[in-house]
This record gives sequence, structure tokens and C-alpha cells, in this order.
Amino acid sequence: MPVITNIDDLKRLHRKRTPKMFYDYCESGSWTEQTFRENTTDFDQIRLRQRVAVDMEGRSTATQMIGQDVAMPVALAPVGLTGMQRADGEIKAAKAAEKFGVPFTLSTMSICSIEDVAEHTTNPFWFQLYVMRDQEFLKNIIQRAKDAGCSALVLTLDLQILGQRHKDLKNGLSAPPKLTPAVLADLATKWTWGLEMLGTKRRGFGNIIGHAKDVDDPSSLFKWTAEQFDPRLDWGKIEAIKEMWGGPLILKGVMEPEDAIMAAKTGCDAIVVSNHGGRQLDGALSSIRMLPAIMDAVGDQVEVHLDSGIRSGQDVLKALAMGAKGTFIGRAFIHGLGAMGEQGVTKALEVIHKELDISMALCGRKSVEDLDRDVVLVPEDFTGRWA
Repeated sequence: MPVITNIDDLKRLHRKRTPKMFYDYCESGSWTEQTFRENTTDFDQIRLRQRVAVDMEGRSTATQMIGQDVAMPVALAPVGLTGMQRADGEIKAAKAAEKFGVPFTLSTMSICSIEDVAEHTTNPFWFQLYVMRDQEFLKNIIQRAKDAGCSALVLTLDLQILGQRHKDLKNGLSAPPKLTPAVLADLATKWTWGLEMLGTKRRGFGNIIGHAKDVDDPSSLFKWTAEQFDPRLDWGKIEAIKEMWGGPLILKGVMEPEDAIMAAKTGCDAIVVSNHGGRQLDGALSSIRMLPAIMDAVGDQVEVHLDSGIRSGQDVLKALAMGAKGTFIGRAFIHGLGAMGEQGVTKALEVIHKELDISMALCGRKSVEDLDRDVVLVPEDFTGRWA
């Protein structure tokens, strides 16, 4: 087994072991990918303050996210097509998260269904919802999440209209995939991945095929999804979904203070500062750059989490020091999954935990609950002077 010391090690293995169209689906953004890049590079501008002569015994990264105990303030973000990065990928990631003690969030656009994941796990997981035009499907999938014992609903707000991702178009990523000569040649070199996929029955979108009207195969699914993302989603619909769900609600995709204030007024349990990993509005500011303004707007009214750009435990520390109560990782755990399956997701969590724990200690803190603005040095113009 190769020596894994950071997420980039897993990323290299992921690229080597997974078909290009699925690796690129993970490691890409929309349009020019400016926001995708700045989500990570903006973390580099923030520095840490080293402290010494502090008793560092008895450290703990344990805390809570929306009232749930977590081993560290990191949740696995919802990622579509996770089950194509590795056979039964959502199940493997959920099992790794459960054993580690952090939340797993299942995407509406997952390969393994809600029921599949519930059958293979013991603890409740979170379910992420895309709002579709089909009201019957919407009601049914919320009920399915309730029946599966999901402990929170993560409602994504920033994908009413799909952003264009050039790599996906060039790779022919669709349902079913376009099997061009280049795609077939690439698949032929990923024989381990192929054997695993042949060995599973889960190769379609398990939450949709057989559950949405007239969707019973990949071809009909592609047509259905192209028409179903609801561009009419507004605060009124969000209130209705909150009432329909009746449990803990997290609103994901908030990037402006005005929207954060509106989200807090819904009575949700948390908001997630996120630009969808740079996969929607290219040219938007990074999540970490927008966090301070959102904390100023609603930090004492609702729990704030941060998503997009986190690739290390130091990134987690910086987000917490700047006010976030929790964080989400997407690509970081997908790199682990694509590299080594469930073991790789565990390794990704171990890497982030170790980096968080050691960095926290060197900053003179014994608990993530004690992380505050004094831990970091932020450029004076970090939030920018925008006209």
C-alpha cells in the first residue's frame, strides 16, 4: 500500500484508477474554473499563529453539528455519481463516515439509493434534496428519506439551473455515457474499476429510476433530469419543504449576506456557505472569502457551515477560526474513494483529522470549541474592496 500523507496523494491514485470522465466530473468546475481554483487558493492566503508553552494533553476535535455528536466538525458533502467513482461508492463512503463518527450526506443524484445506504449502515445519515418540478416525486423522496431514518435534510439552493462544465461535455458524460473510441480506450485501462462495476447491480441513479414517472432506464432518466430541476424555487417553496420534512433542515448554497438573512428567517438549523465547489456560477468569490460577511450577518442567529475548497485539516481549522461551526468535504473524500474504496475514504478522514489535531495544538488550542479569530492571520483586504 502506498504511503498516504495528504489528500493530494489520494488524488493522484484516484486519477490513475478511475475512468477519466468520472475523475473529471469530480475534479472540475464550470466555465473557466476560476471559482473552482480560488476555492482552494484563497485558503493559502490565511496564515496560522503559532503558540508555545501551552499544555496540549487531552486534546479533542469532538463537537456537534446541528446538535449531533461528531468526531470532528467535518461532514461528507453530497456528491452526485459517487457510485461511479467506485462500485457501490455511496455505501462505502457512508460506512467509512459512520465508523469514523462524522455525518455522511447522500445526494439525490446518487447511484446507490436511499434504501441501499440505509440497509448497509446503522446510524442515521443526512439526505440532500434537489427540488424537482414533479411534486409527486418530491413528496415521495422526502417520505423515503423519513422512512430510512435520515436525521437531516440538506436542501441545495444553487442548482435551479445547471452550470456548464466543459470537461463533462467533452468527455461525453451523460446517461448513458457516450462510448466514443477515446472513452472505450480509457475504460480498457481501468480494468480493476471495470471488474468491480460488473460485480454490482448498482449502476443507475437509484433514487430516481423506478421512482419517477416513466423513468425506467438511463435514457429516460437523462431526458427527465434535463427538464426537472425547478427554476421556480423560492423562499416560499423552501418554507413548504421545511414543513413537509418536519425535521432538522440545512440550507446549502448560500453565498451572500442578504440570502443568509433570508435563510435564517426560515428557521433552518444551519446554512452552508457554498458555491457548489465552483461548479455553478464561475466568477463568484470563494466560500472562505465570503464567510466573514455571512458570519457578520447571521452568525448569532443560525449555525453556519462552510463547503467548497477544503482539502486539509488546516483548511478546516481556518474555517472554524473564522466562525464556521462545521465544514463539508466533497472532493477530498471522493479522491479517497476513487483511490482505495472505503479504506480510502477512511484514510482521507484520518489525514484531515491528524492535520486538524496537530495544527490546533501548535496554535495553542486543546479543543475545536476554542478555535477563534486569534488563531489566524487574515490579509486586511481578504474580503476585497468591490464596487
